[in-house]
Amino acid sequence: PSMTDTMQALVVLEPETFEIQEVPVPEPGPMEVLCRVKAVSICGTDSHLIAGDDPGFWPPAFPIIPGHEWSGEIVKLGPGAEQAGWQVGDRVAGTSHDACGVCQQCVEGHYNLCENYGVMELHRQYGHNYQGADAEYVVHGVKCIFPLPETVSWEEGAVIDPASIALHVANRARIQPGDNVGIMGGGAIGLLGGEAAKIRGAGRVIVVEPLELRRQKALEMGFEVIDSSAGDAGATLREMTDGLGVDKIIEAAGVPITVQWSLAALRKGGRIAAVGIPNKGVEINMRDLVLYELEIAGSRASAGEMRRVMPHVADGRMRLSEVMTHEFALAEYADALTTFRDPASGAIKIIIKP
Repeated sequence: PSMTDTMQALVVLEPETFEIQEVPVPEPGPMEVLCRVKAVSICGTDSHLIAGDDPGFWPPAFPIIPGHEWSGEIVKLGPGAEQAGWQVGDRVAGTSHDACGVCQQCVEGHYNLCENYGVMELHRQYGHNYQGADAEYVVHGVKCIFPLPETVSWEEGAVIDPASIALHVANRARIQPGDNVGIMGGGAIGLLGGEAAKIRGAGRVIVVEPLELRRQKALEMGFEVIDSSAGDAGATLREMTDGLGVDKIIEAAGVPITVQWSLAALRKGGRIAAVGIPNKGVEINMRDLVLYELEIAGSRASAGEMRRVMPHVADGRMRLSEVMTHEFALAEYADALTTFRDPASGAIKIIIKP
């Protein structure tokens, strides 16, 4: 493909102020590649970052180019990338954490918990504290690109990162074959978390969600649903399991009441994996936690699941197209974001085509 010196990119200048700018195409450094971005999806984190909800952290400073769930084609190799097995023309899907690789967590495979996070020379998180993929081109380190099977579309490729996060949270929940699984929140991570639960052998998957369009989608995907706008969903989950409670819960809603419902709905010895982050404190029932040996595990990003989720996407067990609801050009990002933020739109995953 013919290369230019500049590219179109979404630049966030300050909270809720962004524009499409013509910016220089970045150069790949050692063990990095330059990719032509074919598709990038909008994540809840993007919306929070643009809103300025986590100032000084995501991002450390404005301006920033966001975007971290993407697919594309390698167009240029930095020094060492070829020896690492990459070639110009390779189809790849990207993820955000480019970790140091040398701290104890990285050495043990937990690069999502890298102890050098935030030290820019050692760990970059693309689209969070370093330039992301809401642009025609993006540079990524070779540790955070993964081969995209020929049978998987560019658009689906932009949803591999959330699919890997969904598999990671299901892994963190330690879902066993035959487990009854509750899912708090019928957004992208909740619904893909349902797919991941099934991949791990879940018996029943019950999605708790207030929005009717999302409950409808969950039903179409073959899950059971609870309308959480109707009252105590924790009690309903328990009733639906003969009063015993669900074995495992994926907490993907990130509101205090759903965390409390989760604890109330767990079977004795049950486990919650939480991937949603409430924006205020949560009071939990420590008495139940202690007496019934309940567990709450955090779940951040993914740690190796990008490669492991790929075959499930390729053969249709992880149905990404089910959660892909809208598509926009990069120039239409403002419309895309408004649609993403509007509960009435039915938006789950919105794909941007730079």
